[in-house]
Amino acid sequence: MATQPSSDRFVSVEEYLSTSYEPDCEYDDGVIVERNLGEIEHAYLQTLLATLFTVRAAEWSVLALTEQRVQIDPKRFLVPDVCVLRLGGPWEKILTRPPLIAIEILSPEDTIRRATAKAAEYLDFGVENVWVVDPSARVAYRGTSSGLELVRSGELTVRDSAILVRIAELFEKLDQARAGKT
Repeated sequence: MATQPSSDRFVSVEEYLSTSYEPDCEYDDGVIVERNLGEIEHAYLQTLLATLFTVRAAEWSVLALTEQRVQIDPKRFLVPDVCVLRLGGPWEKILTRPPLIAIEILSPEDTIRRATAKAAEYLDFGVENVWVVDPSARVAYRGTSSGLELVRSGELTVRDSAILVRIAELFEKLDQARAGKT
């Protein structure tokens, strides 16, 4: 999720697109916005989700990408932790069309309020499925027009597809890795 701007100077879209940031940053109308990353739970959940979608790519007809830039309007770029595309769609260097799923994994510095605002941006752009995973609380949320909705069923799904992510299994794998039992 976004944190404070990394500099106070205005940066053009062209400069943003031609500059490499480590880790990649988002862009908001001339301002480079850093993302909270780098903690093991965040990184491992990102790996687990991307791996799950990659292993099931043919079955679910999807392509998973980590930290892929998504241009939601001419002066706004977001970088979801994981985004999932439908197979067979256009191949773009930077996504200008909504992915099927945008997944954000909360870091300890992130807030639900900020995650809700970002989910709204994805939804306004046309992303059909926005998922927010909170490793600290061991829960997941689905972005809706009313805000973030706690996923009480324990399953993240996509309507009219076979896509199914069991939240408890993600956290079980995280616990196994922590215990050295992957």
